[in-house]
Amino acid sequence: MALPAVLEGRLSLPVIGAPMFLVSGPELVIAQCTSGIIGSIPSLNARPPEQLDPWLKQIAQGCASHAAAHPGARIAPYAVNLIVNKANSRLEHDLDVVVANQVPVVITSLSAPDDIVPRIHAYGGIVLHDVVSTRHARRALKAGVDGLILVCAGAGGHAGSLSPFALVAEVRAFYDGLVALSGAMATGSGVLAAQAMGADLAYIGTRFIATTESKAGDAYKSMIVDASAADIVYTPLFSGVPANYLKPSVAAAGLDPDNLPAPDPAASYRKRDDRPAAWKTVWGAGQGVGAVDSVQPVAEVVARLRSEYDAARRALAASGYKE
Repeated sequence: MALPAVLEGRLSLPVIGAPMFLVSGPELVIAQCTSGIIGSIPSLNARPPEQLDPWLKQIAQGCASHAAAHPGARIAPYAVNLIVNKANSRLEHDLDVVVANQVPVVITSLSAPDDIVPRIHAYGGIVLHDVVSTRHARRALKAGVDGLILVCAGAGGHAGSLSPFALVAEVRAFYDGLVALSGAMATGSGVLAAQAMGADLAYIGTRFIATTESKAGDAYKSMIVDASAADIVYTPLFSGVPANYLKPSVAAAGLDPDNLPAPDPAASYRKRDDRPAAWKTVWGAGQGVGAVDSVQPVAEVVARLRSEYDAARRALAASGYKE
């Protein structure tokens, strides 16, 4: 499909850099946007809440300065992720800041963004919503979102369990709008594969943890570089929602990642002090982690993705396939 006007002609590669809790900051987002992919940040990464406004202004100014210094460069818009949940006491504050800064792309997660969509549309922004099933997709569309992010098996952090082949096909049976696909993608050929399946954009997080601009610590970045898909464990134990984590970080926290205790549905995971903290102690990553072999600046990562993407297109053409 044709991309929304806010994205048209502004991407060097059809990619959204996924918002990563405690990892994405202004420096990472600016580097992604100025490399021609959509950079995004969870609003909750700004702590205290009063930090969000200066962060958004820093991102906007950083992108504007790069555009002034590099006429003709493709500068992608940036996005802010809002958690739509009653437990998020910051939602109204953060939404007010997003509206005041006229953030071009808003990514919503968990509950359908019924009250958020009209406020973003009022200034010309767009809303993309994370979904893990067709039921969630239909509910988000009812709320008026401008696109869906299909979070499939293998995605880093909170993730669904469906194969991207299954979920994309089922969503495309009733929706022909903007679709971004998430799940174990860390290469340019994976981006092309996402498009071949029917997605418009790839949604990539793990590949950007091991970058010089990310807020991840050196130990986290090193673990990403050393890991493979076999080092990922999918469990709801740490946050109450199924998510993918690095086994070595689970082991370092004193648990056996191959024999984790069953979650107690009767217990409130938010009030438990006997489990390692998700994201702070136990680190998230997706199954595409094996494609990450070094810590690099974002610009080099995007250039590599673009080279891989172009090579995959050429290989496809050489095979005799014609578009």
